[in-house]
Amino acid sequence: MEKLSYQEMQRVLMDELRLMHYPIAIKYFFDQAELDAFKARGAHYLPAKALTFCQAELGARMEGLTVLVGKEQLGCSNAKCVFGWKEIDAAEIKGHLKYVRDLEQAERFVKSKPRLEKDLLAVAVSPLADTMFDPDVVHFYCDNMQAYHLAVDWMAARDIHPLRPNMTINSAACAGNVQAYNTGEANIFLACSGSYNAGKTERGEINVAIPGPDIGLVVERLLARKEGTGGASLTRSGHPFPGADICKNCPLIVFKKCESPLAEAD
Repeated sequence: MEKLSYQEMQRVLMDELRLMHYPIAIKYFFDQAELDAFKARGAHYLPAKALTFCQAELGARMEGLTVLVGKEQLGCSNAKCVFGWKEIDAAEIKGHLKYVRDLEQAERFVKSKPRLEKDLLAVAVSPLADTMFDPDVVHFYCDNMQAYHLAVDWMAARDIHPLRPNMTINSAACAGNVQAYNTGEANIFLACSGSYNAGKTERGEINVAIPGPDIGLVVERLLARKEGTGGASLTRSGHPFPGADICKNCPLIVFKKCESPLAEAD
């Protein structure tokens, strides 16, 4: 199959999976020359006020913007710890007490979150179609069946099974994507309390993180399935919609009441 452009990949993903949000291309900048080249290549946006990382992603997934976030534009202590821009201090640990049994558990849980191991300069997010870089991670906000299709196609494309999700208390969007970057494996994770409200996931969206080098493999796998069956759906082979709310076994799901012999004797 001819290599697809990021624009073509986004079109396929949006059309075949019926995505509501643009797939987010994430780039972590560790090299100053690479960051300078990014700034010189085209227009991008900076948050007018310090935001959480999941809020910065709103610009990419809802408004189609390319947003650059440096340390001074990030207003979330959880994300700062995940990105290595802040040490895990007593205040950070204490801030997690509401999730756990005691302070000792809070410290263990916070220190077990995924973190970037290199010195991060900035992070950029953009719609996949508009990315000016090869993404390190592609982040999807999607529903249950869209997430299922992405996960299954990634497992088939990479020949990895089962998928091993990594979910933390707090730090969903920031740590969930860093996990995919650090391991080179896909990740599925729920919204944290912060990304649910601040990151605007009140529709119950599920997060899927695909390692950037794998996104083309996932799209190729989706297209190969479609060519083989005539449709992108895994739940209803040959059909185009990825999650039709139709039960193929409905005529079989019938329950018959059985009377107790003791009840008849009475």
